[in-house]
Order: sequence, then structure tokens, then C-alpha cells
Amino acid sequence: MLREIISNEWYVILFVLCLCFLALAKRSFSKRFDDFLLLVGNSKYLKIYARDQKFIDQFDALLFINLIVSLSIFCFLGYSTFVDNIAFNLITFLKLLLGIGALILIKVLLERLIGSLFQIDTLIDSYLFQKTNYKNFTGLLLLPINILLVFTIPLSANVFYIIFGLLFTINLIGFITSIKTHQKTIINNIFYFILYLCALEIAPYVILYKLFISSK
Repeated sequence: MLREIISNEWYVILFVLCLCFLALAKRSFSKRFDDFLLLVGNSKYLKIYARDQKFIDQFDALLFINLIVSLSIFCFLGYSTFVDNIAFNLITFLKLLLGIGALILIKVLLERLIGSLFQIDTLIDSYLFQKTNYKNFTGLLLLPINILLVFTIPLSANVFYIIFGLLFTINLIGFITSIKTHQKTIINNIFYFILYLCALEIAPYVILYKLFISSK
């Protein structure tokens, strides 16, 4: 039996929007999209397309839009489950969407700036390319997960914990892959890399966790 949810029409519109951007990515970059689907457990995609990476990439941009929309829906559902059971509100959702998008983009720009200051641009650019693709892959997985959460699976803390575990595992695989790929370079710049991890990989999530706990 399907679970009744208020304002399902907005979720449907958002899901269709995500599907349109993914379909456009598939149509415009068919071979790359197929390779991207095999990202986890296969380094072929990273080896092939890292050489052609650009500061603004159309394929990554299309996947990024799906990521922030899907991630915003997931966060909204998570807030409704853990903090306050609220109905969907478009204005609130758009604020969340803009906040998540801005946070990710600002973080990337800061990472590039730090890479330039520490003169490890090549390492950071390659690391960001791999990390960005694993995040986009996460966004790809979140789309069907969100559809199930909205229309089929009852929202519960245990369900979210399982999904958190899945998403964490995927991004951990991406992190380990990056470490292995640049092992020698990281060892030669270990101090700067640890400083980078503490400042821009660990600290932001600690702050978000503190904000989340304080809002409960």
C-alpha cells in the first residue's frame, strides 16, 4: 500500500526535472555516461576522462544539478524524519537547494585556492575530479532512493541509517581510490594534505553535525 504524502506533485516535478537532466547527459555524452555508470569498482572512467577535465564541464554540470536536487530532497526527507515532521514547502526547499549548491561550489573554489597557495594544484585538481565524480554518482543513486522514500518506503530512522551507510561506503571508496592514485605525491606533501583534510574535509561535516544536533 502506497504511503500518502502531502504535496506529492512537487516531488513528481522535481523527479522529472532530474530525469530530464540525466537524459540530456546520456544523449549528449552517451559513451561517457555509460562509462560513468561503472565508476565504482572500475578506474577506467577516471583514467580516461581525467586528462580532459575542464574547470566548467557540461557533463559534470548536468550531473551536478541532479546531485543538488536529489540531495536536497533527501535532506528534506531526513529533516522531516529526525527533527520535525513537516509537509513539503517549496520556499523552504528552494532555500535548502540554494544553500547546498552554494556550500558545495564554495568548498570547491576554496579547495582550488588552497591547492594553488600550497602549490599542489595538480594533486588537488585530480583529487577534486575523482571526488566530484563520486559525489555525482551518489546523486545518481539518490534519485531512485528518493522516489522509493516518497512513494513506497515508510520514513524511519533505520531506513536513513542504512542509506547513510551505503552513501558513506561509496564516497569512502572514492577517497581510498584517490589516495592510492596519488600515494607518492601525497607522501611528499603529507603535511599540506593533512592540513587540507582537517580544514576542508573534516571540519565542515563536524560543524554541520553540531548544527543538526543543536536543532533537534
